[in-house]
Amino acid sequence: MGSVPIGELVRELRASRGWSQGRLASEINETFGTSLVREYVSGWERGKVRPGPFYLRCLATVLEVPLAVLEGGRAPDEPLTGLSATAVAPTVAADLLRVGFAARLRGGPAVDDWEDRLAVYGTDYMSVGAADLQRRVVEDLFVAQQQLDDPRMWSVTARLMTLYATTLPRSEGPKAIGWFRMAADAADRSEDRGTRVWVRGRAALTLGYGGMSPGLADVLADQAVAIGGRPSAGLLHATMGKAYTAALRGDRAAALRLADRGRTVFDAAATPSEQLSDYALPAWRMNGFLSLLSARLGDEKRASRAQAEARRELPGHLPRFTAHLELHQGLVLTRSGDRAGGLAHAEAALEALPSDKHCGTLQMLMDEIRA
Repeated sequence: MGSVPIGELVRELRASRGWSQGRLASEINETFGTSLVREYVSGWERGKVRPGPFYLRCLATVLEVPLAVLEGGRAPDEPLTGLSATAVAPTVAADLLRVGFAARLRGGPAVDDWEDRLAVYGTDYMSVGAADLQRRVVEDLFVAQQQLDDPRMWSVTARLMTLYATTLPRSEGPKAIGWFRMAADAADRSEDRGTRVWVRGRAALTLGYGGMSPGLADVLADQAVAIGGRPSAGLLHATMGKAYTAALRGDRAAALRLADRGRTVFDAAATPSEQLSDYALPAWRMNGFLSLLSARLGDEKRASRAQAEARRELPGHLPRFTAHLELHQGLVLTRSGDRAGGLAHAEAALEALPSDKHCGTLQMLMDEIRA
């Protein structure tokens, strides 16, 4: 059975959402900070030009389909929705479907049990490899989506979606963006202020830290601040995510102003250094945030001070976070003019880190140093 040409598939997916060509271009521009025009979308659909790898990922994100569907085309009788054999191995898909249906038929974990499971994820995030976390989260998402009759489960699911997005590799950046957006929508359904702030803040931090989709990072950060509430990890993440995007734009004054605001939030929400969780705010983690910000601003003195403070309290069994600090130093060196030294320093840090501890944000930082 032949596959549908990419242009026809894009047109079909676009029309199924009721979007014009201009609307599709606008959705891509808003999400990825591009300047795509309607005429280019028209060229894709008429087969005059084929989308390159970057725009294929953009299309997969905004049209909410697996990237493999666009890369390989779709058999004419294959549905647009659901699990595709090109994206998930059939045996794996069957196992996940079985888990989901079993949860629907027999009932899944209670909400309190889900909260306990999320607490474990928060701890494991600090030391477990992204691939291992991702496999576990995917199975839990299949179960959780069968329990959404309980409004509290939207809070659980939104946080699982956010965790899943943070585990995606650099090559899946556009897919991560789509998951972050969906997680924010799910959080809104929970009507829980804390969840709505945390999900948006965590997304803004990841996007800003990795330099991925600064526009969306700013939007989510602003939404988190507008939702408000007491000082929290979510609010700090939103503030620092916005500070990173300001630094990337070269707006030093705004970045420093946001960093000061972040320190104020941290002072009110800090947690003891021995608390190791993605939901906790130990001092070494705050200094890690400031280390990257100072490196991006080219402030070698502040970056070195923040790195020294972070290393002083950073537990030795968290090598991934040590690697982050080393890459920050590599970025400082490159910005000071020592490109060869900075690149060598960063590459040595990545080589010293076990491969199962690598993550997408480290790779994005490496790209920034090389650039």
